[in-house]
Amino acid sequence: MNNSIYGINGPVVTVLGSTEFSMLEMVYVGDDRLVGEVISIDNDKTTIQVYESTTGLCPGQQVSGTGAPLCATLGPGILDNIFDGIGRPLKAIEDTSGNFISRSVNVTALDEQREWEVTITVNAGDTLTPGVIYATCPETAVITHKCMVPPWISGVVETVKPSGKYKVNDKVITVRDEHGAIHELTLCQKWPIRTPRPTVGRLYSSAPLITGQRVIDSLFPIARGGTAAVPGGFGTGKTMTQQQLAKWCDADIIIYIGCGERGNEMSQVLQEFSDLYDPKTGRPMTDRTALIANTSNMPVAAREASIYTGITLAEYYRDMGYHVAIMADSTSRWAEALREISGRLEEMPAEEGFPAYLPSRLSEFYERAGMVKTLCGQTGSVTVIGAVSPQGSDFSEPVTQNTKRFTRCFWALDKSLAYARHYPAINWTDSYSEYIDDLTEWYKTNVGDDFMECRAQITTILQDESKLMEIVKLIGSDVLSDDQKLIIETARTIRIGFLQQNAYHKNDTYVPLNKQLVMMRVILYLHKSAQAALKSGKPISRVIELGLFDKAARIKYDVPNDNLELLDSFFSEIDQAIKSL
Repeated sequence: MNNSIYGINGPVVTVLGSTEFSMLEMVYVGDDRLVGEVISIDNDKTTIQVYESTTGLCPGQQVSGTGAPLCATLGPGILDNIFDGIGRPLKAIEDTSGNFISRSVNVTALDEQREWEVTITVNAGDTLTPGVIYATCPETAVITHKCMVPPWISGVVETVKPSGKYKVNDKVITVRDEHGAIHELTLCQKWPIRTPRPTVGRLYSSAPLITGQRVIDSLFPIARGGTAAVPGGFGTGKTMTQQQLAKWCDADIIIYIGCGERGNEMSQVLQEFSDLYDPKTGRPMTDRTALIANTSNMPVAAREASIYTGITLAEYYRDMGYHVAIMADSTSRWAEALREISGRLEEMPAEEGFPAYLPSRLSEFYERAGMVKTLCGQTGSVTVIGAVSPQGSDFSEPVTQNTKRFTRCFWALDKSLAYARHYPAINWTDSYSEYIDDLTEWYKTNVGDDFMECRAQITTILQDESKLMEIVKLIGSDVLSDDQKLIIETARTIRIGFLQQNAYHKNDTYVPLNKQLVMMRVILYLHKSAQAALKSGKPISRVIELGLFDKAARIKYDVPNDNLELLDSFFSEIDQAIKSL
């Protein structure tokens, strides 16, 4: 049958006539066998998006099918590795083609020559069901890789090889299913990137993903297995915020997706992750990190596939019982790839030229997050934190607005805060978290009974300050009463001493929840004590001159995270200073 190329429009290739291709089938295009995927089939035409540069491709060249969808190869060797948008390892590509990725490069996703120290955990005669762990091996010094029975296989173990050193494609056990067919299991398996991996069911997530960042953990927390959007214009610190979360959050594994980012920024991420050491284990961060790099000069179709590749890797480790966090930077570049391909397909555009199915694609991506019970009976989670890059910091544009519909956390980055060197530049009036009610009981049980009450009071003071500053801008601060001036002074202490955080200070880069609670208690106690002084007739100027507000703002630096007893004396110091008035 004639499967020759008829038309080429950028990454979109058309094949005329009846073909044997199926929807979403992976194909090889042209003489160079470029990787592509079938995205549309008509009676007389098949449309393919190509994941590599189509420069030099000519009509008449052949297209051959593989009979399978675009899949990710899942097995030991994913961690401490860097992949492109369709799951090819960049280190292996560099060895093959040099510093620049050549077309039609043929490399395997995992190192097929590396030997792993494998422990077989099943015996001959055992009955296996989907998801059961049949072998383990130390993938890195901190992560144990668990080889699971694929979801489509179940049966009785026929033969078992002894524990020892094996390569990823070595057959370690054979399984006979109920129909008598024999299945040979290796250390790896393949999975279609656009298909969510199956689970027993979703679980209610009542525990937060602890990040050590005060503005997030205390004011706008995210549940483990939840979703969050980090929108912000150029220079507001999206990448820096995600890197800080990747370094300090209490997820077992980090999947970082650089989707359409600038090459120099992506190279900086790769370099910094290589140099970082995990503060919890003392090992390099790469021991529990997989990076997907798809820069803005790489083919646009591969950018569209990169987030599916990343979340498939995350679901694979989730099924082992790990808690995984995905940092997608940025989903706006992914949406722009959708728009470009949609335009080449001559589809009817929706708002700002984006395709009409943009909301459904976003929902499909974020819906793959969650806390689940895996097929092997364990609990695992995927937490998705997606950066959004609205042009001109316009949060009303389609990608930001549709992302808000499918995420329950919104950490709005503010340009003015970033330019004032206030990091993280999360605006406390525009941001919100819908996980507060879900996490209230956890905070009360594990941190303190008054944690949520303190949080509510801190939030109220910040909101009151925002209203008062509107008056100050119009008329000036002289018209404010002493009570109102106290609110502004306390809010300044909260902003500088609590919300602002220094990633390069040993006591401030990561702050445990118990210190966050004590810091809130100190600031609120100071506020109440100052209120009492004002009611007794003391002027606000004398209260401020005591220097207590400045000292409260320096707690984050002056008090080590492991020596909170130093704060006990601060309460009595406040009492003595107020009495001295």
